[in-house]
Amino acid sequence: MSRDRAGLRDVRGVLFDMDGVIYVGIRPLPGVQQAIDYLTATGRAFLFVTNNASKTPAQFVERLAEMDIHVRPDQVLGSAEATACWLAEQVTHHGWPRGPVIVMGQDGLRVALQNSGFELTTDPDAAIYAVAGINFKLTYEELANVTLAVRRGAKFIGTNSDATYPSERGPLPGAGSILALLETSTGQKPLVIGKPNPGMYEQAMARLNLKPHQTLMVGDRYDTDISGAIPLGLWTAGVLTGISTRAEFEAAASPPDLIAADLPDLIEQLQQADRA
Repeated sequence: MSRDRAGLRDVRGVLFDMDGVIYVGIRPLPGVQQAIDYLTATGRAFLFVTNNASKTPAQFVERLAEMDIHVRPDQVLGSAEATACWLAEQVTHHGWPRGPVIVMGQDGLRVALQNSGFELTTDPDAAIYAVAGINFKLTYEELANVTLAVRRGAKFIGTNSDATYPSERGPLPGAGSILALLETSTGQKPLVIGKPNPGMYEQAMARLNLKPHQTLMVGDRYDTDISGAIPLGLWTAGVLTGISTRAEFEAAASPPDLIAADLPDLIEQLQQADRA
């Protein structure tokens, strides 16, 4: 916490992790609307960012609306859309070939790739890229086809490396577990876009047209949300409504700039910085 908090007045946009910050399971957490209202009133943008790659932005909006949280699809960025946009940038600006993509994933990933101009294929021999994320209905045949595609030269890309997926039943195998299986079967490590990797934060800042010093990342997990934002120069805030404890945030080699009990506490700290 070495930076002068007065610098928070320069923050023009806030990235909110979702599970553990905005809600837990199907239960909304306190202060979400208060946070949105304050940011809007002070001319700041916001974006909900999540490593969950299973849903489209419209599907996330529907889920949030059921909790009486009302946002637009362009105010939600999942790792599926971030991955598709990142891959499209590599093709458009960095000379990567455009070609068919074989997918291990659900609607969120498939729709995002198609919206970014990619043709989807199930043929391992045709695929130029193999993109994998969470898939709650995966089959052995899908795993086999993606494995064959990567072994035959398709570039291996993952949406996120979360080992587990939170559920009402407890932690379930996450996208990272699927990537680990595919890494074992192919002998290739995937290039991963979701938090804590730079691609996710860069896509989020590009969406809001902001620089790192103008951006605050709010998360409940140090290793997923905060650790990747710090090297990029973003402001960071750890909230205590999810996974990491205050002691864990404080003991980190590079602690977050702020630690807040919850979103109302975080907004109070932003208000104090604005008044300073």
